[in-house]
This record gives sequence, structure tokens and C-alpha cells, in this order.
Amino acid sequence: MAKTKRFKKTYSQGGLKITEIWLDTETGVNYLYHESGYSGGLTPLLDKNGQPIISSAEKMEKS
Repeated sequence: MAKTKRFKKTYSQGGLKITEIWLDTETGVNYLYHESGYSGGLTPLLDKNGQPIISSAEKMEKS
């Protein structure tokens, strides 16, 4: 049984301070990850109404 990775990195910037966007391929929810030094955090990306940003099936296939 082949396993596919559940999370895919869709965006990355930075060197010492890293900001990335990760896509959950099962739910389509996008997450923001930020790392600075020895600390980091992960949170769902939200739209202007406070709802999670969910990628369409087409975008998930492209990434």
C-alpha cells in the first residue's frame, strides 16, 4: 500500500526567520508556519470572515 504525504509545502520564504504555508491534502485547509531561532508556531490561515482558507481540488492537484 503506497502512502502519500498528507502535508505539502506550497510557499516558503526567509533564511533565519522562516515563513511557510502548508496544505493538508486530505482537508484542503492551509496552515501558516513561522520559525524564528529555536521557536516556531503553526496556525490555520483564515479569511477576512475568520473562516479557514480551503484550497480547491484543482489547486491541491497542482501542488
